[in-house]
Amino acid sequence: MKLLIAGLFPVISVAQQNATVFTTAKNTSLKLAKTGNVQFEKAVQPMETEISVFVNPSKKFQTLEGIGGAISDASAEVFAKLSKAKQEELLKAYYSDQNGIGYSLARTNINSCDFSSDSYTYIKDGDTSLKSFNIQHDEKYKIPLIKKAFANAHALKLFVSPWSPPAFMKTNKDMLHGGKLLKEYYPAWAMYYAKFIKAYEKEGIPIWGLTIQNEPMAKQTWESCIYTAEDERDFLKNDLGPTLAKEGLADKKVIVWDHNRDLMTQRANTIFSDPDAAKYAWGLGFHWYETWTGADPLFENVAKVQEAYPNKKLVFTEGCVEKFDYSKLQYWPNGERYGEQMIHDFNNGTVAWTDWNILLDEHGGPNHVGNFCFSPVHANLQTGELIYTPSYYYIGHFSKFIRPGAKRLSTSTSRSVLMSTSFENKDGSIATVVMNKTDKEIKYNLMVGVQQETKVTIPAHAIQTIIYKTN
Repeated sequence: MKLLIAGLFPVISVAQQNATVFTTAKNTSLKLAKTGNVQFEKAVQPMETEISVFVNPSKKFQTLEGIGGAISDASAEVFAKLSKAKQEELLKAYYSDQNGIGYSLARTNINSCDFSSDSYTYIKDGDTSLKSFNIQHDEKYKIPLIKKAFANAHALKLFVSPWSPPAFMKTNKDMLHGGKLLKEYYPAWAMYYAKFIKAYEKEGIPIWGLTIQNEPMAKQTWESCIYTAEDERDFLKNDLGPTLAKEGLADKKVIVWDHNRDLMTQRANTIFSDPDAAKYAWGLGFHWYETWTGADPLFENVAKVQEAYPNKKLVFTEGCVEKFDYSKLQYWPNGERYGEQMIHDFNNGTVAWTDWNILLDEHGGPNHVGNFCFSPVHANLQTGELIYTPSYYYIGHFSKFIRPGAKRLSTSTSRSVLMSTSFENKDGSIATVVMNKTDKEIKYNLMVGVQQETKVTIPAHAIQTIIYKTN
């Protein structure tokens, strides 16, 4: 399949009373392609035999913080092996809001994770005073790429996450295989976050927020650390929160949980119902790797947390397609998985959405424990080419057109064959995303408010973004 080069993406230009349609579709050359302008007309009562998407611009909900992906060690190491031309192409493809898909959010790891070439920390073993703390390890690959991302993005927010404390601070004396943070090291580990944030900011990299622990209920073969809900609550209220405040970092957005949707309500109840912990928690993060094989995504749990704690923010902090297979780089359902998840997460109150690695090699790595996965863009380091997968374009239908500061609008469909969400950007433009997972082309009414409608056709296995303004 021939892929659209990121530099050929159109500049968005929307005329009053017109809607501009951008489409990505399976088995076509359409990749974030402008597929026409449609004219709004006076709305009439739709028939039950018709399919409609209803947008109510007067009903506004959460404000978008950003959409993006993680700059892991693996992404940075692969990036460093690309030619200068391909490096520039990748940076524009992700971070240019005009010639790419306009990523505005990023995540990176504190200490090593599975997508690192080896295990590492920023201190010498046993240094409880943290006097040896330095980020020299990150200066070779990660920091240079993060700086380039900031330079190429219109605006970028970076949050950071640890996979494991140093081994000596844990019950199992191992960065891998779970274990727990020993209570005697709670103060030192809290200071570790502060030192990391300050070290990065000294490098000119602003830190927007942090999660307390990646996947705190998973004992993994890679870097991992177990926190019960009570453990995380107590660490936040007694150590991490006060330490950040004392170190002048109280403005950093602290995100709890950072694991799957299945247990997110229990974690929210435990932490947010404790005023002494909740005052330090800006929001709750979640992933899409629900553990029961064959389970439907638990989107309703996102809505339940938003309903119960409307003043706390919800962030999708990680997701990727696992079990890498080079022959499936263009497997269309991988892209559709992103589209479906993003639509439902946003419609249930999510304010930010973060993919996992922005770039991996032709093996789905590097990964020091063999946990190889897909990313939206892969580099074949044997040929030097960049491979854009369907996931890249599906994410782009949101990140390119829905910008930070946009407010979600009430949106619904008359038939489940279509999924949709809408946001109004700060400039007044509205982006309505419509997705069709069926094998058939679908004609639908886009009805905006009670007075405007237009007719749109979406191909089979396609996603569209329609850009327009209301009167």
